[in-house]
Amino acid sequence: MKLNKVACGLASGILWGLAVFAVTNYRLLTGGVGHSLSNLNLFYFGYSFSFVGSIIGLIWGFVYGFVIAWIFAFLYNLFAKQKQ
Repeated sequence: MKLNKVACGLASGILWGLAVFAVTNYRLLTGGVGHSLSNLNLFYFGYSFSFVGSIIGLIWGFVYGFVIAWIFAFLYNLFAKQKQ
């Protein structure tokens, strides 16, 4: 079975981006401090613990999720060739 690299990347990118967005905004709305979330700026250029930062995190989360899942699907297809 082959994995569709683009579909896998899109699904993972959307989920990861929405997770970063949702967690950041949840912590903002509940009055959380966000010390650990602020460390995301080490990986996501421009991210900050704010609403604008959550949108930047959404974009970077999508990019990272897409690339990592695409590479995973590529390697899976490479090593899991079906016997014919």
